[in-house]
Amino acid sequence: MVFAILKRRMGWISLLLPLVLSPMICHSREGTSEFKAIRAMIGKNDSILVETAAGSPLLSINADKKRTPASILKIFTSLLAFHYLGEDYRFPTHFYLDSERNLIVKGFGDPQLVSESLSTIAAELMGHEGFQSPFIRDIVIDDTFFEQPIEIPGIEKNDYNPYNSPNGALSVNFNTVFFKKDGEGRCVSAEPQTPLLPFVIGRIKAAPFSHERIILSSETHENALYAGHLLQYFLEKEGIRREGTIRTGALNPNEAAHIHTWLSPAPVRESVRQLLYYSNNFMTNQLLIAVGAKVHGAPGDLDKGLRAARRFSRDHLKLTAFDIAEGSGISRKNQVTAATMMKILRAFEPHRSLLKTEGCEAFKTGSLFGVSTRAGFITRPDGKRIAFVIMMNTPGKSAEAVVKKLKLW
Repeated sequence: MVFAILKRRMGWISLLLPLVLSPMICHSREGTSEFKAIRAMIGKNDSILVETAAGSPLLSINADKKRTPASILKIFTSLLAFHYLGEDYRFPTHFYLDSERNLIVKGFGDPQLVSESLSTIAAELMGHEGFQSPFIRDIVIDDTFFEQPIEIPGIEKNDYNPYNSPNGALSVNFNTVFFKKDGEGRCVSAEPQTPLLPFVIGRIKAAPFSHERIILSSETHENALYAGHLLQYFLEKEGIRREGTIRTGALNPNEAAHIHTWLSPAPVRESVRQLLYYSNNFMTNQLLIAVGAKVHGAPGDLDKGLRAARRFSRDHLKLTAFDIAEGSGISRKNQVTAATMMKILRAFEPHRSLLKTEGCEAFKTGSLFGVSTRAGFITRPDGKRIAFVIMMNTPGKSAEAVVKKLKLW
């Protein structure tokens, strides 16, 4: 279900380095036009590394030079989440009632909390014995499991692109609100499962209509408060009325009783499948920050996530030549060599079914202005599989164009 929801929402070294070739496989291909074309495509600011299934190098150009990886970095963050959180881990959201009938909602970074989730949660809460008297006073949103606000390098503030949505411990619909204009020019929800709430109408009216979305801010807890307003909508549909306000606040477990836990229907493995397919920056950094909180304690923040990432890369993957500034690849401060990226790709190989697949290729792409990258696996007609990392850091050059030649080589 959430997979479908996300789909709707988502927006020269002048002399080439010597080629190290496998005599068994490549001598017959070295003189082909495709081979020559690939070599000609790789400039001084670009890198390529191709290996056999057994790890023997077929083609290596500038493989030891650091490049901007863009979104192929998400492969590394996925491995990080598998290691520290576990493939089957499901993010919880906890619900409490205190003696004054305030409903406290504590989030733990669920990257896939959506409108449909809140609808189900409201129905489950209505069935709880604590709601025999169906009213609450305040809805209190506790988003303290993540530091707020979290500054992600490369994320542009006050932007309307969904890849710039901020991270938070309690966020719904990927911290975005989608809307459209009806035939009379009025703003309405672009999603039938999500109402257009008065809470965001002012922001929507101030937004350029060409974008037809707003990004919820974390600086004023707007994202967390929106989650509270959306939950109220579904609670009211279930007959639970609110008589107080919607506000943020920290849970005091000594003053409130735990009444419900919502577990995300999608385990981390499914989140990884989706963030790789849709290249979702928000989901990726949610995992990074959640890892930081797991390893170094709450509240989760970028620094803790990066410390865990560097430990994992050093101690478990034995990586060098790797500079990581955040988890999604949106920052140009991320720098990695093709050789190091190949080690990451090899570590991910048991999970290659989670990569996007087209024909004989399972892959992840990355793009920033002037940057085009691609990493993955190609299965040849003879059944043999090769692994490749392509990082084009020359403006105007395309990793896709290189891989097309690689498939013919």
